[in-house]
Amino acid sequence: MVVWFVPGSGRVRCIAGRKIGNAVERNRARRILRAAWRLSGLETGDEHDVVLSARPRIEGARAQDLMTEMTELVERARLTAP
Repeated sequence: MVVWFVPGSGRVRCIAGRKIGNAVERNRARRILRAAWRLSGLETGDEHDVVLSARPRIEGARAQDLMTEMTELVERARLTAP
């Protein structure tokens, strides 16, 4: 997955492109990303939106599998944010 922080109002968006597969697989990937975000307990703050982008390797993953990776990526993004 890829995590982007963009100026905004504190929302979280999950996206999955056509490389993920058909519509059913893309919807599943977005659901998994949303569930992993909820389970991780991370917060966006009021000044940034977070965009979580699924990658093809998400196929077969569970939300619990993604929590650690998501936490690491968000912390790394916060450290490099201006």
